[in-house]
Amino acid sequence: MSARVQTASFDLAAELAGFGAGAGAVVTFTGIVRDDTGAMAALEIEHYPGMTERALSDYGLQAADRFGLTDWRILHRHGRLAVGEPIMMVATAARHRHAAFQAADYLMDWLKSRAPFWKREIGRDGAARWVDARASDEDALSRW
Repeated sequence: MSARVQTASFDLAAELAGFGAGAGAVVTFTGIVRDDTGAMAALEIEHYPGMTERALSDYGLQAADRFGLTDWRILHRHGRLAVGEPIMMVATAARHRHAAFQAADYLMDWLKSRAPFWKREIGRDGAARWVDARASDEDALSRW
């Protein structure tokens, strides 16, 4: 069970080696930097070191308690990321698939709405724009 924030990319297979040993189900989600407008060159992600890791750990522990997880992992990158690069991953392990899926969904809703990260889109022209929170992310979080 772990939460990590890093600048380096990650290898999903390496992250999952030995993860969830003995579980009946492992669910993963990997987020990728996407360009919805066709004009974005990169995404810059800022965070508060220490505070961010604590928040991610708290979310993971809450999910473990709520869904009976046997293992969980949250990995989120910061810094400048190009379109197409992996930005984060969530992995959950449980005795049964339903709990693992629900826990992954729960964690993603919390991460999208409450994790202390700030994102700025960098356009191909060099212009920067802070990314606003989405009402749909708040709506998703309200399910829990």
